[in-house]
Amino acid sequence: MATCEECFQQFEKISGSTCPLCHRPQTNEQPCQDCIIWQEDSNWRDILEKNVSIFTYNEAMKEVLATYKFRGDAALSAVFRQELIEAYNKFLKPLKLDIAIPIPLSKERLYERGFNQAKLFADFLPLPQLDTLTRSDDKKQSKKSRHERLLSENVFSLRESSKIEKKQILLVDDLYTTGSTLRHAAKILLQNGAEKVYSLTLIRS
Repeated sequence: MATCEECFQQFEKISGSTCPLCHRPQTNEQPCQDCIIWQEDSNWRDILEKNVSIFTYNEAMKEVLATYKFRGDAALSAVFRQELIEAYNKFLKPLKLDIAIPIPLSKERLYERGFNQAKLFADFLPLPQLDTLTRSDDKKQSKKSRHERLLSENVFSLRESSKIEKKQILLVDDLYTTGSTLRHAAKILLQNGAEKVYSLTLIRS
């Protein structure tokens, strides 16, 4: 599937200086204030090695995200196939990662939507994929305030740990907002033997 060039040009790709930890666009390449706060918290320091994002969360991207995520148009994921592969090759391939793990939806959300957008993105990457994380939370992340996301209990659990031991793992998701979801998932993986955890997200809000 392809999108028209005029529509695609409305998306804003991240370029120039970014935070080295979360890929937030900014005027320098020092850790942003959000990442400094994460690193100052001993419970979350060095949980997520690095996030790579491709697009900013502008109005055009918000509309597309709503279309495929909330209105059930899974085919739109293919629009971003090439960008996901290019970002992986540029930023993550040199790290020699072992496994891609998509951020799961809760059973309720998966039933409601019919597909997991993070898994569709992970399908495009040249990495073995492991479906080992489960999620118990059924409250939409988009409905949570930033404060609620930061303080929320870990909603992830692991089906089995043997396949992630001493592995370098890439988490895949659609949107990086506060980084809370990715860090909660990364923490479970590290507690069960993973060596390091990185993430690739389509959008940095």
